[in-house]
Amino acid sequence: MTLTENIREKLEEREIQTLSEFATKSKYSKGRKIQEEECVLRTRFQRDRDRIIHSKAFRRLKHKTQVFLSPFDDHFRTRLTHTLEVAQIARTIARALNLNEDLTEAIALGHDLGHTPFGHCGEGVLNELVKGGFHHNIQSVRVVEILERLNLCAETIDGIMTHTWGFEPKTPEAQIVQLADKTAYINHDIEDSIRAGIISESDLPKECIKYFSSNQSQRLNKMITEIIKNSIDKPIVSMGEEAWGYTTELRKWMFNNVYMDSPAKLEEDKARNVVKELFYFYCDKLKNICEEHRIERIATDYISGMTDRYAIEKYKENFIPTGFQSSAKDDYLYRLANIIE
Repeated sequence: MTLTENIREKLEEREIQTLSEFATKSKYSKGRKIQEEECVLRTRFQRDRDRIIHSKAFRRLKHKTQVFLSPFDDHFRTRLTHTLEVAQIARTIARALNLNEDLTEAIALGHDLGHTPFGHCGEGVLNELVKGGFHHNIQSVRVVEILERLNLCAETIDGIMTHTWGFEPKTPEAQIVQLADKTAYINHDIEDSIRAGIISESDLPKECIKYFSSNQSQRLNKMITEIIKNSIDKPIVSMGEEAWGYTTELRKWMFNNVYMDSPAKLEEDKARNVVKELFYFYCDKLKNICEEHRIERIATDYISGMTDRYAIEKYKENFIPTGFQSSAKDDYLYRLANIIE
């Protein structure tokens, strides 16, 4: 027997012995669609987390928009830093509630893998163009199941699918991520919008600020604390009614003042046109090489996987003319070397 042979089993037993009765235990996972040999070192959910982190789709998140399109300022959030903040918030809640932190982290890290370039602007364009619509949570599941074939556990896939509001998560860990996603983007989008000069702290709804604080750190901590206080020793993870009311009010205010109509959206018409024209271009290009019923699906998978800058480059490549480039060499350089003393 090797030193590492029983590590996974010990971790599984530790979960059973120490986690909450409501926690999702990795040993009792519903498993993967394709059966495979278990890892000797990691539980199933730890393995899911690692597969997501090492995926190409995860790496591309660093150049996808959160709110501000292709920001030059390095301190604005991207889709990757948003994902990391969601994971941090979710892990804090899971640990406090004694739920499965590994499953929570895997869901959080994978929840936005299917997001389009240019954020929800790009998602909206594809939703209008594609038969049956386009939703990034559904595309995220497609990424892990089909495009990257990560063969994740059923519980991780459920959490990725249901992180969007309106879906019903099947595990408390997925419920945590659904709440952590909202908590993260409301708070960091406020901070980024203040940094951009679009809003100021004094503009925020007075009752919300009185309840949560105008300070970014204190406001975030209050929201997380209210989730934990309201969920200890309960099968359902949720925020307290009063706190949720103010959170919803703050979210509505952000939609009205930042997300829908603000200087942060000035370039969105251009971004929409980039996605739309690329979609038509690739659909036309695919007509001669694949069956008609697959054309939209392939074009959608390709475009939704693009980063902001890659989409812009492909647009330039296919729609912006470039000057003629001659094959002139450096002969003149050598001639100058011979005549100038």
